[in-house]
Amino acid sequence: MRYKILTVDDSKTVRIIVKKAFKSFDCEIIEAANGVEGLAAAAKETPDMILLDITMPVMDGVEMLTKLKSDPTLKAIPVIMLTAEGGRDNVLKIAKIGVRDYIVKPFKEEVLVEKCGRVIDLKPLTDGPTKAKSIFDPATILVVEDKPAIIQQIQEGLKHTPWKINGVHTTGEAIDFCSKNTPDLVIISLSLPEEAAFTLFRLIRQNVKTKYTPIFALVVKTELNAQQQAQQVGFSYIVTKPIEITELESKVAKAMNLDTSQRYFNVDGDVFVMRLPENTTQTVVGEVLNYLKPKIAEAVDSGIVKAVIDLHELKGLNMAIIKLLIQAMMTCKELALQYTLVGNSQIVSECKGFEDTRNWQFHDSIADAKASFTKAAPSPASVA
Repeated sequence: MRYKILTVDDSKTVRIIVKKAFKSFDCEIIEAANGVEGLAAAAKETPDMILLDITMPVMDGVEMLTKLKSDPTLKAIPVIMLTAEGGRDNVLKIAKIGVRDYIVKPFKEEVLVEKCGRVIDLKPLTDGPTKAKSIFDPATILVVEDKPAIIQQIQEGLKHTPWKINGVHTTGEAIDFCSKNTPDLVIISLSLPEEAAFTLFRLIRQNVKTKYTPIFALVVKTELNAQQQAQQVGFSYIVTKPIEITELESKVAKAMNLDTSQRYFNVDGDVFVMRLPENTTQTVVGEVLNYLKPKIAEAVDSGIVKAVIDLHELKGLNMAIIKLLIQAMMTCKELALQYTLVGNSQIVSECKGFEDTRNWQFHDSIADAKASFTKAAPSPASVA
């Protein structure tokens, strides 16, 4: 839901500041220069909140507020008054008319956002529709852990990503970091003393800028009570120690709603390529299956008629991978896409040990596979 905020102020500078303060949030700013314009805008737009200056020409804020509260259709709209330092007492006097809060001019943008965030559920703007960000885009991750070795392990494990991993050891350092930066994701160790992890979780959730930031709980695998407590509090994911980096990376990508398809699918010239990485875990299999049909359909829709299933990096086979490959081939057949396989000696050898794969044949490289295509390309079972 996109909120509407009506700012009523005769100062154009103040209205510009208000618009700037909310530019990173999913809300619409409506402007009025005095009480008369403000009432008209309120009646027309029915805003979710009004920022109302007290001292204005034509009709001041007190008169507009009085008229607002006497109108059955507008009286429920929450109002935050804006006043100069000398008008603070005046705001307190008219509070009984019905104001939610007040802000003294001049004010900082973060104060305005913080106070408005108490009234309406401000949500940061996303970069676009679902899957708008790619796995190859930079991101800022904050790790709050009192054990330096764990922070180092996460930094080393994720150094192949474009993500910047920032490590701090205390809640105070974490709060200071969040006040200066807005992390894309936070990982908090539940081993912090005196349940500081849960206190920090609540503080992050109370901050308008980080209200929707994914927060992971980092906990020893055997500490089941702590895991249950983290789930009840509302942590986005539980990550257990010892840390499985591949699993952590997958959860981070999922929590940040990143498009990971480019890891496994791409177009090379006029050929669609599906590639399985060296360590294709069950998590990776799930990711590939999630994208499989849409990506192949997208390729066919763009006019591509040839596909290569590239396994040359793969260390070994298991039934989950075999089922994935069979599904990929079936999808290619359903969409009349010519396909062939690329593999290494280990994969070729292991294929001979499975009933479903013993007739599969492979090329040594993508170049060889692309060169093999003809107008009526055979299936992998008959490729030389």
